[in-house]
Amino acid sequence: MTTSWGEKYRAAKPARITVLEKPFAGIREGARLYITSPKVIDAYLRAIPPGKTKDVAAMRDALAKKNKAEATCPTSTAIFLRVVAESALERVAAGELPSAVSPFWRVVEPEGALAQKLSCGPEFIAAQRALEAGEKPVKAPKKKAAAA
Repeated sequence: MTTSWGEKYRAAKPARITVLEKPFAGIREGARLYITSPKVIDAYLRAIPPGKTKDVAAMRDALAKKNKAEATCPTSTAIFLRVVAESALERVAAGELPSAVSPFWRVVEPEGALAQKLSCGPEFIAAQRALEAGEKPVKAPKKKAAAA
């Protein structure tokens, strides 16, 4: 049986700090590395005012600073951001309004690689950003039907 994104969200380990024994992802040996969690990312996203956006690097920097670390792990951040986003999308698919779920679109760039991986695609992210900014959402062009 497949684990839902919501179950992955709830099963994730708590955030923690580790000291790097060797360099990792451009972060020096001996650095304090913050390993976040889906719950921490969710709280961060909800604290961004509607209509405002941040990028993943800014989120990682803010989380590291808040937790007295030199950096936030880029790998676990990307994984947990996807868990938060897909968990939110499961809830939307079950009938909840986007305004009731974690606003992952405030950090996930519509043009970015993560947007391409998400079950909603970049169009949903762009539409949510436009709605929160008070703009009229732009509809994605429809795909042309294949010739018979």
